[in-house]
Amino acid sequence: MRLQFILSEIGIGLRRNLSMTISVVLVTFVSLTFVGAAALLQLQIVKMQDDWYDKVEVAVYLCPAGESSAPTCAGGEVTDEQKDAIMAALDAPDVAPYVEEVFEESKEQAFETFQRQFEGQFWAQVTTVDDMNESLRIKLSDPEQFEVVADVLQGRQGVERVQDQRDLYNSLFRVLNSATLLSLGLAGVMLLAAVLLITTTIRLSALSRRRETGIMRMVGASNLFIQLPFMLEGAIAATIGAVLSVAGLWAGTRYLITDWLGGQVAWIPYVTTNEVWQVAPFLVGAAILLAAISSLVTLSRYTKV
Repeated sequence: MRLQFILSEIGIGLRRNLSMTISVVLVTFVSLTFVGAAALLQLQIVKMQDDWYDKVEVAVYLCPAGESSAPTCAGGEVTDEQKDAIMAALDAPDVAPYVEEVFEESKEQAFETFQRQFEGQFWAQVTTVDDMNESLRIKLSDPEQFEVVADVLQGRQGVERVQDQRDLYNSLFRVLNSATLLSLGLAGVMLLAAVLLITTTIRLSALSRRRETGIMRMVGASNLFIQLPFMLEGAIAATIGAVLSVAGLWAGTRYLITDWLGGQVAWIPYVTTNEVWQVAPFLVGAAILLAAISSLVTLSRYTKV
């Protein structure tokens, strides 16, 4: 009987404040979608870092035949003796453990790559093989130890510059992190709106049933029994919003990222629907927490007779 009564009270409350309930569902849906998107974006960054940093190489550009502003290239194009000295430095006992493999790229190979990447561009047509740098691509056993190798090679005769390819990726990661912070900021504003809406919905529901709650209190009903229907109304509305946000994130990840974006740019390790299911329990938990906070703020005041 008690369960049936509570369920009937929940149904009455939801019907009486239908427009407010729908508003709670929509605001919770939007706010938790932003939260979920921020979480998925952060998981995407971690996934890309794990995959790309393992493939990162140290690029060592040797002195070209043309003019160079680097003091180490004052003598002109890198010589065979200088190349041998560079390779010997990489084979030194204090550096060799950090070097997994060294790939040599000739000027001809660099020219072919350049022409392929910038085919049809004006500067590609006027560039010659002699404008290219010979280079070494050093794969590290631990990409975090870039400085060890860089310190040995920078300033060495025949080396124009040393570049850690992580710098290219870190710019992208900074942009993605900024997008994460923006999503969290918008989510925070929407979550505040959700709390206020849930609080208002519970208050209106409590005020509309003030006479019933007064009778229940006079016949000895406990505070929990009186307040439980109101608490569940907010929890149900917020949970529906959370479920909709999970469904939206799943659909976006499945059809927009995996199917469409994955088909366009296949070399990036994208988040999948598996990550959505990992985030889903936290979104539902956040919805229930929102309802609990709103209930605590409202019920102690508006269910008193």
